[in-house]
Amino acid sequence: MLVYPQLATGALSQFPVQRRHLLRTLVNTAADGTAIKLADPGAETVEWQLNYTALSDAELAALQQFFSAAEGTLNSFTFLDPTANLLAWSNDLSNAVWDAGPFLSSSGAKADPTGGSNAWNVVNSGAAAQDLSQTVTAPGGYVYSFSVYAKAAAPATLTLLLGSNRYDQNLGPNWQRFWCTGTADATASSVTFGVELGPGAAVDVYGLQVEAQASPSLYKASTSGGCYENARLRDDMFFFTTTDVNRHSATVNIIYASHL
Repeated sequence: MLVYPQLATGALSQFPVQRRHLLRTLVNTAADGTAIKLADPGAETVEWQLNYTALSDAELAALQQFFSAAEGTLNSFTFLDPTANLLAWSNDLSNAVWDAGPFLSSSGAKADPTGGSNAWNVVNSGAAAQDLSQTVTAPGGYVYSFSVYAKAAAPATLTLLLGSNRYDQNLGPNWQRFWCTGTADATASSVTFGVELGPGAAVDVYGLQVEAQASPSLYKASTSGGCYENARLRDDMFFFTTTDVNRHSATVNIIYASHL
């Protein structure tokens, strides 16, 4: 699987990042002049412009090797949107993308820490630990941050799951944001993220988020997630400027079209 490379810091990009999302509307004009408009989800296009400065020799070499492997615009690759939450349906834990343990129940429309009503109450009625997880099609060797807001009326432990890594967090009655950073199996083409509750635990959670970087940014609610498996380079040439010893700048343009 060809994957767009991370920088040495674990980030995919530097600021500023430009992202443009294009959608198409179909218009059917009748003989009497009335028009019917329908969204055309099959023509979605997303474009990114990644601007880099102060790249090291090793980081520049990684980008050059990637361009060579992609052969410019010829080959598709997996791109993890640096501006997005990689999880799908982050505000709807009842969606089929979430895999819940058999004794785990959840109810939504609970007050969240931002003043809204997008939190969920998750209860483990079983005698063993139960988890709520989602598997993302992304390279296991990347650096990821996984974050979640959580609280519990009674003392409880919430375990964050990142691949095979486990991070225990002690919950209190007030909202706190918990997060972890790590990598999964370097040879894996997918990574599972989730939370685990102990027997009898009842926990409020909100804002589950995965990003391909070393630390979390502000929470971004998602529906489709930020993993694009058929992205392509927009350009056939890779240009860079050397500004100093072991310092380079470059711009990379990436495009994703759902119909290609």
